[in-house]
Amino acid sequence: MKARGLLVLAGLALAACDMPEPPASVKTPRARPDVRSETQLRPTSEQSAALRAYLGQVQSAQLSQGLLRQDGGGADTPFTAAMLARNFQRIVFFDEYAGAFETRGGESPLRRWSSPVRVTTIFGNSVPPSQRDADGTAIRSYARRLGQITGHPIMSFGQPNFVVIVASEDDRDAALDAAAARVPGITPESLGALRSLSRNTYCAVAAYAAGSDASTYTAAVAVIRAENPQLLRLSCIHEEMAQALGLANDSRDARPSIFNDDDEFALLTRHDELLLKMLYDPRLKPGMSAQEAAPLITTIAQELIGGPS
Repeated sequence: MKARGLLVLAGLALAACDMPEPPASVKTPRARPDVRSETQLRPTSEQSAALRAYLGQVQSAQLSQGLLRQDGGGADTPFTAAMLARNFQRIVFFDEYAGAFETRGGESPLRRWSSPVRVTTIFGNSVPPSQRDADGTAIRSYARRLGQITGHPIMSFGQPNFVVIVASEDDRDAALDAAAARVPGITPESLGALRSLSRNTYCAVAAYAAGSDASTYTAAVAVIRAENPQLLRLSCIHEEMAQALGLANDSRDARPSIFNDDDEFALLTRHDELLLKMLYDPRLKPGMSAQEAAPLITTIAQELIGGPS
């Protein structure tokens, strides 16, 4: 799940989670008619209703194929220190996207946060209370877990610099405006790439480097489509929040991993936890090139796995 700019000048990095089209056996849903009620002040649009139905079919199709695993991997997904080091190189030192999700990205230096990450959540007006409770709890719990994994301070209080938006097609613009108002250095204009998402993008994140070092993140905004069914929403939370910490790319060879467009795994795996541990190892520094970091990456991977194999 990345383009540049504070935007261009500040080193904006964009990440998106691409959604494969459902298999041929899954029909594209028709848009539901716009059913209006006198007591319903903000009725769901036909576009949002159709998207919710479509995403529900996508999740069902993926589960029926054994995808969106939640087991973190097992005996069928072994990996060695050499494989971990290779996957780290491909995921950390390349961008998935350049521009507003327009083209594939290229090689980049190591990027991560130096200051504490302070996470908050903004919900669109159409998100019901039960979903707000579930998603808010998941986001706060996952933030704590990411902090424990990385050893970097990640919290859910204080002046926010990382906003996770859960909003529908109907209220995403308003939620993005609210995020820009809460995070210093981010403007409504700088969030333009997150305002118009294709149907095949069900979540996205923008990470900003607005300080003197273009390799050090200072803010991030993630967008999770509220129309996603529960597991896809949780999968989005796991991938986008982790990507915004510096795991900028996906690799088709990474397994077991959520940083792989095959959608085999829905939730952060043990392999991915090790990637995050490596990323925030003090021996690695923001701005390092892949070539500079290579010897250290090999050493750290061997230490984590327990041998050079």
